[in-house]
Amino acid sequence: MSFRPGQLAAGLLWATLFVSFCLLDSTLAAKIRSGSDPSVIKVGATYYSAESDGAAIYVRAASSLEGLGAPDVQRQQVWSDIAGLGDVWAPEITTDLGRTFIHFSAGRDAAHRMYVIDSGSPQGIYSAESKLALPDDQWAIDGTFFVFEGKGWLVWSGWESEAKNTEQSLYICRMDSPSKPIGGRFIISQPRETWEQGDRPLVNEGPEAIVDPDGQLHIVYSANGSWGSRYCLADLRLRKGGDPKYVWDWYKSNGCLFGSHQDRMMKGWDATLYIDGPGHHTFALAGGDVNQSPGGSNRIPFMFHGVDKGTPYSWANRAWYTGTFVWWSKTTYSRQNVPGDASNTGYSFKFFE
Repeated sequence: MSFRPGQLAAGLLWATLFVSFCLLDSTLAAKIRSGSDPSVIKVGATYYSAESDGAAIYVRAASSLEGLGAPDVQRQQVWSDIAGLGDVWAPEITTDLGRTFIHFSAGRDAAHRMYVIDSGSPQGIYSAESKLALPDDQWAIDGTFFVFEGKGWLVWSGWESEAKNTEQSLYICRMDSPSKPIGGRFIISQPRETWEQGDRPLVNEGPEAIVDPDGQLHIVYSANGSWGSRYCLADLRLRKGGDPKYVWDWYKSNGCLFGSHQDRMMKGWDATLYIDGPGHHTFALAGGDVNQSPGGSNRIPFMFHGVDKGTPYSWANRAWYTGTFVWWSKTTYSRQNVPGDASNTGYSFKFFE
């Protein structure tokens, strides 16, 4: 094959631009710190994150997402497990009506339940823990509180019962306040798709709520086992005017939207290049308000955990990373042989390392 000089010059230009873009894109993700399950909110000009060492909860404060991993970061212990509840997992920080709340799970094995503490400020003095009286009182982790269309909600990952613990599914219930569940629990997602299969137990966990520019509610969650590189982010989108308690008003992405295995990705989405098993993310919203997501076509920062490719995938090797996403319009999620419409079209996500 031969090229004319003009074709060759154009080709070199495009190659240079492509390589430059790839180099730029590869520098977008920054490793913040070792650890897992990031939770971040922004209050004023300050970012606050919550973390657990397994027995206590700490809150960091910094002027940027990257600053949350700085050696001199403000890091304050806000709670410790003096009652001996057990393993403390995935604290989730948010605000409501001027107060800061941290939801977390604690317990051993089948005894894991959700708890909440609150304070007048993110690094203030917190209350003693209060167990959430979730309906049916079953194993529960990764609870996240949010307000949508004027009503409070909690979504979490749980078992149907101790006798039926082969699946971690996503449940939702109404909340009268961040500390008071009301009504029953309703299942909104089960790990039944082929791209959610292969691990035991089957897993849907790490739910995070956000409202898109068209006003539709999304629950972006982690699928597959967190102990392996198949871990990924997927999406549940509530149809316009839908009931969050009704499972068939939710439409699931047809594959992972952010993951490291191409065979599990939704058609048109590419696997990651640099990080294995990205998952359990946080949108780092202002005050944790799911209705305050930026719109437009600009990339929006978020944070997730994963493992550098080339490093053995393990819980011990996980770290927090910054990434970006854009709202991706006119995306159809489809399903078969279930009640309701067979498909729903709206905003989805393009995530970037």
